[in-house]
Amino acid sequence: MEVITSVQNPRVKQWAKLHTRKEREKTGLFLIEGPHLVEEAYKSGAAFEAILLEEGIEWPSWLPASALALYVTRPVLEKLSETKTPQTMAAVIRMQETTPTKLPRDGFWLLLDRVQDPGNVGTLIRTADAAGLSGIIIGDGSADLYNGKTVRSTMGSLFHLPVWQENLFAFVTRIREQEADARVIGTSLQESKLYTDISYTGAVLLVIGNEGSGMSEEMLALADQNVIIPLYGQAESLNAAIAGSVVIYEAVRQRRL
Repeated sequence: MEVITSVQNPRVKQWAKLHTRKEREKTGLFLIEGPHLVEEAYKSGAAFEAILLEEGIEWPSWLPASALALYVTRPVLEKLSETKTPQTMAAVIRMQETTPTKLPRDGFWLLLDRVQDPGNVGTLIRTADAAGLSGIIIGDGSADLYNGKTVRSTMGSLFHLPVWQENLFAFVTRIREQEADARVIGTSLQESKLYTDISYTGAVLLVIGNEGSGMSEEMLALADQNVIIPLYGQAESLNAAIAGSVVIYEAVRQRRL
C-alpha cells in the first residue's frame, strides 16, 4: 500500500488548504479528524475522497479491506490537523448534497439564526440528532458548517441527519408553501411565553438566535410565538446551545406523548 511520507506531497499541500472556508467552498471538500468521526462518516455513507491512516496502526475492523485508504506518516497528520495532538486517522470528504426539495410533513426543524460560535453550532447539531429532529438549517451569518471545530463538536451527528446551509427566510417560505399551518417558534424576550406553556405539535420550526443579539428582525417578524426559559439563579442568560437543547427536549417530550 502507498505511504505518503512528505508534507510537501502535492495532495497533502492541497488537503491542508481545506482549513480555509474559501478552499472548502471552492472544492466542495472538507477535512475530518479522528477514528470516531471517520467511522461515523463511513457508516453513514459519506462520499470519501481519501481516508488517511497513520503508518503502523492496525487496520480498523469496521473498514473493509477493499476500501481505498492511504497510510501517512505522523508529520503528514500534523500538517493536516487543527488540534495540538493529532489523532491516528483523518479523512477528506465531499460536502453533503444540500437543500432537499421534499420535506416530511409535521417535521420538527431547527433553524440557526446567526449562531456564530462553531462549538454552539456543533453542539446543537448533536442535540438535534439525539432528539430525533427532522433536520437543521444553518442560516446566513452562522458559523461555517464545515469548520473543523464545528465538525468536531458534532461528534459525528453531522452525518446522521439532514444539515444544510440556506437562507432562513427562504426556508420558512418554502415549508409554508407545503404546510400552511407550519409554526415558527422563536427564542426571544419579545412577546414571549414560558417555553413549557406552548404546544410544539405539528410542523414546527424552532429558531435559535445569535449569542449576543438574539434573533434577527427578519426572523422575529416571521415568528408565530416566542418562548423564554426562566432563570432562577443569578446568571444573566444561558449559553445558546444549552438554551436550544432545553427547548428542543421540551418540544420532543410533548411530541412523543
